[in-house]
Amino acid sequence: MRSKKRIWVTAAVATSALAGVLVFEGVTGNPSVDSDTKSAPAKADVRATALKVGGDGTSASLDKRDTAPFSMLGITWTDPAAKVAGAVEVRTRSAANGNWTSWLPLETDIDGRTEAGRAGVRGTTEPRWVGPSNGVEVRINAGGKVSSKLPAGLRLDTVDPGRSGTLDADPAAFAADLPTADAPSATPSADETDSTTPESPAPDDSTEPPAEATPSEPASPTPSAPATQAPTPPASQSPSPSASPTPSETLPSAPPSTVPKPPITSRAGWGADESMSPEAPEYLDTIKAVFVHHTAGSNTYSCADSAAIVRSLYAFHVKANGWKDLGYNFVVDKCGTVFEGRKGGVDRPVLGAHTYGFNRESTGIAVIGTYTDATAPTAVTTSVARIAAWKLGQYKGDPAGTTTLTAGANGSNGFRKTFTAGTKYPFNQISGHRDGFNTECPGTKLYGQLPAIRSLAAGPVTGLAIKSVTGAGLSGTTYYTKSAVTVGWSASTPSAFVSKYELLVDGKSVATTAGTATSAKATLAVGSHKVQVRATHQSGKVTTSTAATVVADQTAPSFTTKPNLALRTGTVNTTAVPLTLKWKATDAASLKEVRLTAPVAKTYGPTTVSASHTAKSGVATSWAMTAYDLAGNTAAASVSGTPVIVQESSATKTGTWTAKSSSSYLGGKSYSSSSKNASLSWTFTGRSVALIASRATTSGQVYVYVDGVKVSTVDLKSSTTKYRDALWTKSWTSSAKHTVKIVVVATSGRPTVTTDGIVYLK
Repeated sequence: MRSKKRIWVTAAVATSALAGVLVFEGVTGNPSVDSDTKSAPAKADVRATALKVGGDGTSASLDKRDTAPFSMLGITWTDPAAKVAGAVEVRTRSAANGNWTSWLPLETDIDGRTEAGRAGVRGTTEPRWVGPSNGVEVRINAGGKVSSKLPAGLRLDTVDPGRSGTLDADPAAFAADLPTADAPSATPSADETDSTTPESPAPDDSTEPPAEATPSEPASPTPSAPATQAPTPPASQSPSPSASPTPSETLPSAPPSTVPKPPITSRAGWGADESMSPEAPEYLDTIKAVFVHHTAGSNTYSCADSAAIVRSLYAFHVKANGWKDLGYNFVVDKCGTVFEGRKGGVDRPVLGAHTYGFNRESTGIAVIGTYTDATAPTAVTTSVARIAAWKLGQYKGDPAGTTTLTAGANGSNGFRKTFTAGTKYPFNQISGHRDGFNTECPGTKLYGQLPAIRSLAAGPVTGLAIKSVTGAGLSGTTYYTKSAVTVGWSASTPSAFVSKYELLVDGKSVATTAGTATSAKATLAVGSHKVQVRATHQSGKVTTSTAATVVADQTAPSFTTKPNLALRTGTVNTTAVPLTLKWKATDAASLKEVRLTAPVAKTYGPTTVSASHTAKSGVATSWAMTAYDLAGNTAAASVSGTPVIVQESSATKTGTWTAKSSSSYLGGKSYSSSSKNASLSWTFTGRSVALIASRATTSGQVYVYVDGVKVSTVDLKSSTTKYRDALWTKSWTSSAKHTVKIVVVATSGRPTVTTDGIVYLK
């Protein structure tokens, strides 16, 4: 059974100073929605060491020294409203290898009044993660001018984040480390004293006037008006020592969001020790804007250290800065992991301490690292956009829209915009820290990525396009298929923002997939179709891709000219008789190719209608072909043929012929004649024939007769010597009996002809 918790509402709810803020005791994240592995809390060790200030007050230092282990450090000072005008630099020694780093700058543009209005709040640099270290050196230079004196109470604060164990580990207690009225919030060790004057709280919007307050009403007391530091109450005391608690039965509601909640590592998940910040969380009436920050530390950290970095930030904010809790509502590492920041429930409007003057209507998301010159990774922008969209979606916000926020203090920003306490000002609902009071945060590069983050968060899906249609062939811009296709797509918007994809055929949805899908299947009816992909962003906005034309075709191609064979010119061998294979294929939609599958494998384009091949003499050969259209339909056809070589010795001869022997001749022999009208004739049954001869520069001519009719005069002369050369051919549409006769012309000066027989195709 769930145990009852004591819940308080501050009386300040009814006052102008704390209008719209609820304070509750004992409230942390909602365990039912935490997406992490719980860990036991880790005890952080924060040590403070006073710096040595130069005689003119414009420089300070800490000599190189050994230290207790630490992984994060920062410089703090007494007055939270004061600034360090010059450079703050540190060097650290690695605990792993003993090497010293180069001088590392610490960012100084943070406003220490972010959680002022509390006793003991200090001015601060941004803390910097340096990894496990055991040595340090500090130097500060305000610029060398007497007018640029450093603030009082300068000290180095180092943080050892501790180790987070398992849930059954012994609980850590921090009661002894809580600040007292007479000591700084991080108690120095005996040899590390910090002699400071009582600190003066300078309120931020935690004490801002209501919207109707007059502009002349002061936003904060002057730094010269010190206030007595009150002790931080232990967990058993009421939430605020200045407010009369009034019992309440319920927490503020956690309104549902219009978009899904992203995974968030809870405080228990990163090992927060809740006893370190016993004060109850405060709640707002609404969230109107999200401010994006960077923590201004190293970008080279390992994401395995992210939980330790968050624990260090928590300890630094509480023990070094004197804040009630971690300032940011959410923290994101460079790998995109989201961590719960200030306690009170990630799904509730928790008052954070992140944007001086504008905390009371906003939530803060900090990215671990420095993004002044480095662009934030996609994992970062994705997570920031998801958190921002989810949080704004709880309050009907528009991530791409604007809102008005009431300034909680007087001041200005780097864009020369001046704010007056109590006055309303327009802001993007996703803004950068620098849009508030003067700061470089969240870094120039990350600030430049805010428009893209707004677009991711608000939608619609961008870059949506069809990338493939599997099961179809592409010709130009048209796809052809028999029926079934798988359509693939891509989008530049990460899948985390996509609620669903739909495959549309002629405007109608035929398949719906999850936002992580990149393809879907469809079965198309015969005919031409317009195929599209429709993406629904988590915001509900819809994007539809450009249409692809897909033709469903189930009609097979055809051979309008069946494959056929004919002898061709070329060198003849018994193993390689020159042939020409001819065909013509067509398709009603789009012919893709024609493949020869036997006796050899060849593929021809859709416009090719013939090809040269060879075949063995005396061997019957089948030539098989298949035509393919782009849809995948096929048609097959074939032709068979047998080349037959008939040598000159088989011819009927007249006149004088002389036999010659040479390995260059077919069968090693040939006939030669220079006698006019000497003849050779062959009778055969076939559909193609070729005359074979030997050729040289002195070769003569022959008349060729087919079936008693003179059809050609063939000149055997050649500039190069050739043997077994098929130099004249004739073909018929079908096989029949024919007689071919050659007659020696006895050409003047070169009367001799040498024949090597004929070859015919049956």
